[in-house]
Amino acid sequence: MRNKKTVLAAAFAAVAALTLSACGSDGGDSAKPVADVSTSSAAGTATVLDQPFAKPDLVLTDTHGHRYDLREKTEGKPTLIYFGYTNCPDVCPLTMSNIALAKRALPAADQDKLQVVFITTDPDRDTPASLGSWLKAQDPDFTGLTGDFATIQAGARKMGIGIDPAKKEKDGSIVSMHGAQVMAFSPKTDEGYVLYSEDTTADDYTRDLPRLIEGKNP
Repeated sequence: MRNKKTVLAAAFAAVAALTLSACGSDGGDSAKPVADVSTSSAAGTATVLDQPFAKPDLVLTDTHGHRYDLREKTEGKPTLIYFGYTNCPDVCPLTMSNIALAKRALPAADQDKLQVVFITTDPDRDTPASLGSWLKAQDPDFTGLTGDFATIQAGARKMGIGIDPAKKEKDGSIVSMHGAQVMAFSPKTDEGYVLYSEDTTADDYTRDLPRLIEGKNP
């Protein structure tokens, strides 16, 4: 059984902000070597927060180029939020694929309730069009958001998740450092109360999503 631990959100925020995944790409060719990814979670794949995080007051741009108010659009709905970028060759696509697989196992009514929001950490390259195309291959109902990096970074920090601007290495590769956690927000309180590590599998999400949709602990 997966280890689940209740922790203080304030303490976790300090740790999560320092726990970043190094995701690298050469600007498009994912077949070339990439930076290693290494993060850790003392609480296993799921952490139930003793003091939940408030949903960040973020207004960004969706894949249709429209204004998207995160709080307004997801109010009262079970919501998963993940920060990543489309050129990531490993952790980001795997995470979204695992969530997509688990979502498809839900009854149709629950699939309609669940909101999955992917917020780019690389807005210079992730335009609304490119982000929409990438997410469509995962699940056409996933929401993709882009915008000003400083705004995105501030929103992530309010959830205890650290992200850094993408950097170009000497070999031409582009490396983006970002927290690889997925946060679940309750439809009852609109607060982020469960955090999933990058080690969470599709089976883990499949098992937990029915309870998260009801605002219950996994």
